Amino acid sequence: MIKAVLFDLDGTLADTAPDLGIALNNVLQKQNLPPKTMAEIRPVASHGAAGLIKLGTGMQPDNPAFAALRQDFMAEYELHFTDQTVLFGGINELLEKLAEQNIIWGIITNKPHVFTDRLVPKLGCSIEPAVIVSGDTTSAPKPSTEPMFYACRHIGVAPENCLYIGDAERDMQAGRNAGMITVLANWGYIGAEDNISQWPADYIVEQPKEILQLLNK
Repeated sequence: MIKAVLFDLDGTLADTAPDLGIALNNVLQKQNLPPKTMAEIRPVASHGAAGLIKLGTGMQPDNPAFAALRQDFMAEYELHFTDQTVLFGGINELLEKLAEQNIIWGIITNKPHVFTDRLVPKLGCSIEPAVIVSGDTTSAPKPSTEPMFYACRHIGVAPENCLYIGDAERDMQAGRNAGMITVLANWGYIGAEDNISQWPADYIVEQPKEILQLLNK
């Protein structure tokens, strides 16, 4: 019996790619590098600062210049992280249906709490989340199971009674390894090279309302 539905944030609950893209292109402009299009940015957005910097510069995290670029990216994102970010269509309707069935919901994201704590209240969620676990809430982010178990303890629901919905391989890995039912949000930031058939997803959904059909399976 499903008692809780937990969501990744970027690319699952909310479309954060436009604001991440603004931050990236501002960094690239200062480096005299060409901007990236939203078509290029969107599939990489779930990989956070590291993935986006690699996309824009070709630079790996072990490059000596990477840390400074990441710091610049985070400063740029700080200026723009609520400009264009919105909930994906159908999310609020889903949250209301969950509430009607006394199913609680929450967020488990790798986004740092410095952004999450301020962004989530601005999203206009029709029902307040019961828990928000950020990338630095526990000692290790996803694909570690630590954030998953933290959320379960906070809401008092066993992992096997939780659906976890995400759009990245690490989301499916973390959910599966924690004993949750995993659902891949196929509307999210999934790249053409991502082999989702190899990800440990129990279900794949194309739009939020399909999640309701999974609750009593």
